[in-house]
Amino acid sequence: MRETTAPAREAGQTRYRAKGVKFWRSFWQFRTLTLMLLPAALVLLLNNYLPMFGLFIAFKKINYVDGIWGSPWVGFDNFKFLFINGSLWRIVRNTVGYSMTFMIVNLILSVAIALALNELRSRIAVKSYQSFLIMPHFLSMIVISYLVYAFLHPTHGFINSTVMEWLGKEPVSWYMVKEYWPFILIVVSAWKGVGIGAVIYIAAIAGIDTEYYEAAVIDGASKWKQMMHITLPSIMPIIIIITILNMGHVFNSDFGLFYQVPLDSGVLYPATDTVDTYVYRVLTQLNDIGMSSAAAMVQSVLGFIMVFLTNGAVRRINSDQALF
Repeated sequence: MRETTAPAREAGQTRYRAKGVKFWRSFWQFRTLTLMLLPAALVLLLNNYLPMFGLFIAFKKINYVDGIWGSPWVGFDNFKFLFINGSLWRIVRNTVGYSMTFMIVNLILSVAIALALNELRSRIAVKSYQSFLIMPHFLSMIVISYLVYAFLHPTHGFINSTVMEWLGKEPVSWYMVKEYWPFILIVVSAWKGVGIGAVIYIAAIAGIDTEYYEAAVIDGASKWKQMMHITLPSIMPIIIIITILNMGHVFNSDFGLFYQVPLDSGVLYPATDTVDTYVYRVLTQLNDIGMSSAAAMVQSVLGFIMVFLTNGAVRRINSDQALF
């Protein structure tokens, strides 16, 4: 028995060493590409993976005297505040509803703008429109909140002092009426995010082989048919990948959008309160890091599950377009 297993063991060790040599040889062969990847890998490690060691804070009652390691374990007590308060349905409904709406609206507008810009023949015009559309993406929500306030100020805002007056309507106290804010938040989110999305899809369209369009023109296809049968199917894998990744943020919300833009008006909470803003107020009032960590952990786990479910649905429809 020993005589048969020893050669097999030696063969396995030989294959293992061969794989190791092959790996380091490939590493050295592509060392330039590896060095290019290194900064992004370090940023990903520092910002996304190292903080995961702090997950245990969600299971502790943090005591600043004893420190993080010395604080007592409390099990799942920190998670209870998310489920026992009467605002759970409201904040989950707002968070998921707004996330899904933003994702759908921004996707449609981004693809539509990318398709429209792709039809422009002037490269200068395309670059100008791209620069104009992408600028809002780099503005902080603090700046955007002031811009929105300039439009919605009860007395001096552009809407009340100009538009409503021109229409012969009475001024509206925008920050006191919750019914308008779902539409306001959708408009602000689209204005800020559509530009960067359009740039991504324009880059994807630029990679399509022009021979497809030349063949379609020879066959007499109109611009509309070229878009529907060439452009959209060609960028569909990018659309699906971005959608799958965005599904991981369904239970998260843009804190600045829901806290800064409505100016944290209590009257607007039924329409603007989300998980992130609610947890922030709990943290500032109770100063409990464990509760905020528990909420963040729940959001991350649910987002992780949503990515897998969405990818599984895509795999059932078309396995070639699934992310993994």
